[in-house]
Amino acid sequence: MPHTSPPAPDAPPRLLVSDHVAGRVSLLDLPDGTERAEVNHRHLAEHAGFLALPDGLVACVDDRAGELLVLDPYGPDAGRPLVRRRIPVAVPAEHLAADPEGRRLAVTTGLGRNEEAWTGLLTAVDLDAPDGAVAVRVRGRTGEPGVTVLGGASPLVVVRHREPGELLVHRHRELMRSAPSCPPAAPVRRIALPDDDGHGDAHDPLTGRLFAAAGSGVHRARREGDGLTPEAPLPWSADGLSGGRGYYLRLDPVRRMLWSCVRGGPGDPGQWPDWSNDAWWHHLDTGESGRLDLGPGLVFRLAVTARHIAFTRVHPDGDELILLTAPPTAGSRPEVGARLPLPAMSGAPQRGGTPWDGVQRRAVAASPGGGLVAVSRGGHGEVHVFDADKAALVSTLTVPTPLDDGGHLALVTPGDGAHADPVGR
Repeated sequence: MPHTSPPAPDAPPRLLVSDHVAGRVSLLDLPDGTERAEVNHRHLAEHAGFLALPDGLVACVDDRAGELLVLDPYGPDAGRPLVRRRIPVAVPAEHLAADPEGRRLAVTTGLGRNEEAWTGLLTAVDLDAPDGAVAVRVRGRTGEPGVTVLGGASPLVVVRHREPGELLVHRHRELMRSAPSCPPAAPVRRIALPDDDGHGDAHDPLTGRLFAAAGSGVHRARREGDGLTPEAPLPWSADGLSGGRGYYLRLDPVRRMLWSCVRGGPGDPGQWPDWSNDAWWHHLDTGESGRLDLGPGLVFRLAVTARHIAFTRVHPDGDELILLTAPPTAGSRPEVGARLPLPAMSGAPQRGGTPWDGVQRRAVAASPGGGLVAVSRGGHGEVHVFDADKAALVSTLTVPTPLDDGGHLALVTPGDGAHADPVGR
């Protein structure tokens, strides 16, 4: 990929706001919301999300056009367009990941707007091939697979499947040599997982470990030479709390921790206000784990700031942003630092209905290099920006589209090292 100088260290934080329903991406300065660029007719693959790349770049997938977009949030300052690269990929995109160098990527496909799995296409991408970016599509198992891309002399693409649960290991270079017409791709290794309900993936580039969340715990495997070796799973139980499981998993590169939200309670989605939610954390270097009560309702994705972990909680009695004071050193433990109310959403989930079908939602974003947190207000075209260090609302930004389904957000700060988490969020 052609070299571009990274953004100036004193450049302001920027927020990418995607309305994947309306098909618009806005680039805003923070905290005042000045719009620096916009692109229209771009429908983000919301489940795959945004992926931080080195040099301040961000990748995502346009789920309607079938393109991987490489965005340059600070490019407009130097007269460059926001969309720096467009590479064809298979859609509907389910998950997106890169190797630690940000050169080799993989995109899996899922259900999209279909009732059953119908495509098993996997796209491998080399952004820095000798003749420019190259993408190759191969065929594997259908489903809703996760993916991680492990670095090293021979990068590995590890596809995490369920029903039956397994990890399929591919060599990226061999995928790139595949013939045209979407040929079947045989993995170089299969690692069986004991669960058929895997959901959530993370990758630690420093150790070469990957993590897959499932009902029985967080399954682990580590890179060894040109292979992958399974390790004992991490249990969800901690601090005397048991039950439930995490449906989301991400790496905190600031404190070298894994974070998730463990959901428990009734299995009926209509009783979602009675679900319990615990923040689950694990120190990668010390092995210590813990759980912390967040309250009832719907808690799902989270965001990492320099000094806090941010969760949003949706509940009929009122929504809130929960800020956990993240432990600055190994051995210390997180605690709830603040609970900040969020304005209600028209069309919010109601008791008796599911919290995700035909209702408004919230997106949350932060940068590991700063203290700002952005939270969307689905259906209202608003994004609330908070200063986590002050536990205070800084500004309310308005975009020209409603942000139905909550939209999707990515907050970038120059030199924040966000690419150390190489899985799309």
